[in-house]
Amino acid sequence: MADLEMPAKTHGVGVFLELRKRMQSGLLIVGKDVATSPADVVVTGGESSLHIQTPRGRLSLTLPAEVTFEQGSCAPTPAGESRGEELHFRLRIGVTPSPDGEAPDSVVETLRAKETYCFHCQGCMTRLLEDREFKRVLPLPNGNWNAIVDDWCCHPDPFNKKLLPRAEDCLLGDTFLLLAKDGGCAQTLTEEVSPVGSEDAHDSKKSCRRLALISCKSCSSVLGEAVAPETLKLYITQVVVEPAVGDRTPEASLNRSLFLEQTIAARLLGLSSSLSTFHFSIQTPDGKAFLLVWLLNSDSITASVPESRVGGERSLGSPALRGPPPGAAARALKLLYASCSDTGAQQRDLVTSWEVNAIGHPVELPLSVCEELLQVIDDSNSTLPASMRCMRSYEVAYLRL
Repeated sequence: MADLEMPAKTHGVGVFLELRKRMQSGLLIVGKDVATSPADVVVTGGESSLHIQTPRGRLSLTLPAEVTFEQGSCAPTPAGESRGEELHFRLRIGVTPSPDGEAPDSVVETLRAKETYCFHCQGCMTRLLEDREFKRVLPLPNGNWNAIVDDWCCHPDPFNKKLLPRAEDCLLGDTFLLLAKDGGCAQTLTEEVSPVGSEDAHDSKKSCRRLALISCKSCSSVLGEAVAPETLKLYITQVVVEPAVGDRTPEASLNRSLFLEQTIAARLLGLSSSLSTFHFSIQTPDGKAFLLVWLLNSDSITASVPESRVGGERSLGSPALRGPPPGAAARALKLLYASCSDTGAQQRDLVTSWEVNAIGHPVELPLSVCEELLQVIDDSNSTLPASMRCMRSYEVAYLRL
């Protein structure tokens, strides 16, 4: 029963809803503190909404415009080993194709040559660089290509020269941008040398090296690295990149957790589509695996309502994974994950299996961002019903798009 062990931090789930657009079906879970038997739950649909009647009152969830509930399709279903705490229902939905329902692209996928962009610190929205119009926007080789050059060549590494951008270039990595410095960098950015890598004498594969970390001078947030004297490596989780339109003042800083969640979700979805892979190894700059992620599906629409909020007439906007609902409908990625620092035997075996079999496309992020991402994912897991938090040796989470 080790797979069903619960995280230490969990929340009392009152109502959980997951709709699958491709399957045109859904799963509704109601906690026993909200309703004690299937007869206590009545589900009906309205215009772009789902109404759930319980002894506590009626809960109304706003659905995306392209999704409709099929009246009378909600039926109770066995809930496995958690049926003592939860009521499970299956339902059917109708989906109208809508181009507006597609997930937003990540920064890496939207940058174009011959267009002008402004760069801001995500933490405080300070302008970091002068507006840039790129003559060339070019992708870098995916992942840790340089680490496997020895497997390609029978002679010394011919690619020993770093790929660096020219003054009007933007080179795109999986999770970062390579840009040339400009004259204003000294006023907006600070640089500090920091050690990174293994200092363990027994670890012969990784030696300790030093990084020139680049931070925002206004709020001290780490933005990336100086990979060469005149080259910046800025992570897409740390900067906001927008088309430069007149003298428009940038919007206030976005909620950090939501920005990180949506940025990583969009990037994982983009990489999955372009590389036809569903396994990702979230790594720190020294190549050390931090988090293993297995993308299950990208067509989920979810809502998780705490037990404390179920009661009386409620209208909970568009489905949100947790917290107050956002103003617009949001899709979510469903994923399995495992922390590489977990000391459990099953988790350690899982991490070893990924390493030995080279499973997982490497996704590089600063250590602090890896830690933030794990917290976001753990928070997601803690909002799920008990029966959905674990699957085999993995834990389950959703990332909003």
